[in-house]
Amino acid sequence: MLKSFYVEGQSFLHRTPVRIKLIALFIAGIVLVPLKSIMLLGLAFAVALGLYASVGLPVKEALSRLSSMVILILLVAVLVWLTESAMMAVAVFLRLLALVLLAASVTATTTINAFIEEITRLLMPLERIGLVNAADISLAFGLVLRFVPEVAARYQAIRDAHTARGLKMQPLTVLGPLIILTLKDAETIALAIDARGFRRS
Repeated sequence: MLKSFYVEGQSFLHRTPVRIKLIALFIAGIVLVPLKSIMLLGLAFAVALGLYASVGLPVKEALSRLSSMVILILLVAVLVWLTESAMMAVAVFLRLLALVLLAASVTATTTINAFIEEITRLLMPLERIGLVNAADISLAFGLVLRFVPEVAARYQAIRDAHTARGLKMQPLTVLGPLIILTLKDAETIALAIDARGFRRS
């Protein structure tokens, strides 16, 4: 069974309607991307961190969910530092981390079904004029959200298997099995979708 990032709770974000959260996340992205003030970006980071802390995740799990993204953001910040300046690197780090924390807070407080239903509603005007298929896009979005934690869990299982056998972790020995297992899952889900007639021609 595929996992989900959703966490049961009664926090402020849990009680906030899905549409409001998605719109707020969209606006945050528009506002934070061009912002260069370290002070304002630091404030945005503090707010995002507070929201993420309010979700109710255990500290270890909360950190593990973000660890890979934080490493990637650090690498980007170091690259900006080497090519631009230290201040620019700090701004990039705070900006990206704030956005990641906000996105993680939204996904942790919203069920997959709620995401799919809301995205379908938001895309209905575009479907009426023939630009998109709202149901297909929302289904694809939901599957992506479902697959992210599943792929992470499979990676952890493969890494644990390597450790148990005393093998050295190498990209090829991990990526090979991970890609094969993910493709098998994707094929199984695609067959199930077709069998139930969820996709329309």
